[in-house]
Amino acid sequence: MLIIKIFVINPGSTSTKLAVFSGKNLVWEINIEHSSQQIEKFKRIIDQLEWRKDEILKELGKAGFKLKDFKAVVARGGLLDPIPGGTYHIDKEMVKDLRQGKNVEHASNLAGIIAYDLGQEYGIPAYTVDPVAVDEFKPVARLSGLPGLPRRCQSHALNLKAIARKTASELNLKLEECNLIGIHLGGGISVAAIEKGKIIDVNNANQGGPYSPERVGTLPTYDLADYIYREQPEENSFKKRLNGKGGLMAYLGTSDAREVEERIKAGNRKAELAYHGMIYQIGKEIGAMAAVLEGDVQAIFITGGIANSKYVVEGVKEMIDFIAPVKIYPGAEEMNHLAAGALRVLRGKEKARIYTEERGKLSGSQ
Repeated sequence: MLIIKIFVINPGSTSTKLAVFSGKNLVWEINIEHSSQQIEKFKRIIDQLEWRKDEILKELGKAGFKLKDFKAVVARGGLLDPIPGGTYHIDKEMVKDLRQGKNVEHASNLAGIIAYDLGQEYGIPAYTVDPVAVDEFKPVARLSGLPGLPRRCQSHALNLKAIARKTASELNLKLEECNLIGIHLGGGISVAAIEKGKIIDVNNANQGGPYSPERVGTLPTYDLADYIYREQPEENSFKKRLNGKGGLMAYLGTSDAREVEERIKAGNRKAELAYHGMIYQIGKEIGAMAAVLEGDVQAIFITGGIANSKYVVEGVKEMIDFIAPVKIYPGAEEMNHLAAGALRVLRGKEKARIYTEERGKLSGSQ
């Protein structure tokens, strides 16, 4: 079988992950860490585009790879209009929405733009797989209490779906045969009700649910409205405060969970309270998703970078292990899953979807 080489790009809030796959096999990867001082030089996330692209090309060149040798470049999915899950061509219309930050600015938006630019320059296809905008909500889950402001399905869909498949396999079940609650713990936090393989409800990791290392989570609406009218904050800086400088960063001046735990060990009560507040809200959200699934839950899985923290995992488990068995998968499956999605298309096992065609199928979601 012809060996297919794939380049994977996955920007996060404070890092950029890169990987090269030969078929299904990982042959090279790197995680480029970005300091808060570097990030804060840029007023908007889109302003980071050329800097991040240069960093990517520098590391790829240092590793001895040439873009012309790849059969595809695949990018982490950004915040697009609601679409079903699957592998998508990155085209001009998708790039337009990513550049504008149409559905919220996030570092993941940069991936598709960079992949598209590189694909155009070197004549190779660019794809994205199970982007943040994957929408499989039931109609009732969209209701917010205010017409015109529906709940939107935005989550760490890529990792949630990958780990859901792994969890089902370990239960000796098909994904379509079980109900799971999936929790992704990273700079943002997603807690999802996964019914027969579909994410039927999830907190919007950018706008609600538990506060996280960088994001505010659900806020008291009257107090928020009062604050905005009283202080009249500048729009972009205020949005960055909500998504980037909220949560642990707002309380403690750091989004590094390891640093917070060191402070707790040293007896810092403020750090302990803020950390326990995050754990408390995660557990509470898991309980809500158990209700969505009417208590029919075969397993709960916890994944993402902070799943490496015994402190957080044990704290959450104490609250929720009465619901179902809890499985822990530290880190993320994102790079493998992105490569696998592109590989399915390149080998003819799956047809790549078209963004402009698929978003129109979810007319009830907006």
